[in-house]
Amino acid sequence: MMISSRVRLLRLTSALTLMFASITAALPAFALSDIRDITPPAAEPPGPDAITPAAPEDDGIIEDSIPVIPDPDPLIRRDMPDLVETTEPDTPPAEVIYNIEQAPEPVRRMRQLIIDAATTGDISKLKPLMNPGPDQTTVPLQDPEQDPIDALKALSGDSDGMEILAILLDILSTGFVQVDKGTPDEAYVWPYFAGKSLGLLTPQEKVELLRIVTAGDVAEMQEYGNYNFFRVGITPDGRWKFLSVGD
Repeated sequence: MMISSRVRLLRLTSALTLMFASITAALPAFALSDIRDITPPAAEPPGPDAITPAAPEDDGIIEDSIPVIPDPDPLIRRDMPDLVETTEPDTPPAEVIYNIEQAPEPVRRMRQLIIDAATTGDISKLKPLMNPGPDQTTVPLQDPEQDPIDALKALSGDSDGMEILAILLDILSTGFVQVDKGTPDEAYVWPYFAGKSLGLLTPQEKVELLRIVTAGDVAEMQEYGNYNFFRVGITPDGRWKFLSVGD
């Protein structure tokens, strides 16, 4: 009796299974492409009655009023440093002469006489060399009637004028230049710095200059670009023309 009931239950289960399978087979199958697109549809263009959003307010800037920065000149190189304009001297610097034998014999003789007098330590020994009279050697005078030796003593840092003698020996030991050639003012001038711009001096020449003046003096001279210390001039015929200081 129990077995028959179990058999009937199994038959009922099988029948239900077959019925469910037949129903499932009758339903259509869907591919992935048949799945409904969930992307929202594109917005349709507004109709004639649609309200158009207002344009952003004008900020008051007119395009034409904006300044236009010009492009750099194509000739200007941004990678090049600014160049300082330099001016060439109107005339070339005078030739520096170191060999005293290139000077005329009268010039060489007067130079040696001045050196010999300065070496004595007695500044009065210079007076006979100054050609007393109308063509007397020009020196810085405080008064037209002042004696030239007294004027040199007044310029010296000591009362005996020995500093002037030392300066004479220093400047006459340097090279020299010939200035105003072919004119009544022609002269051979010591030191040669009087005829050459300080800006054109070589390192060696700067050392020679510092044997005569201090570095502070050189700095002051460079403000003007010219040597402005003592200088000696001798004419081609051997006359001691001047002993001056300054330009």
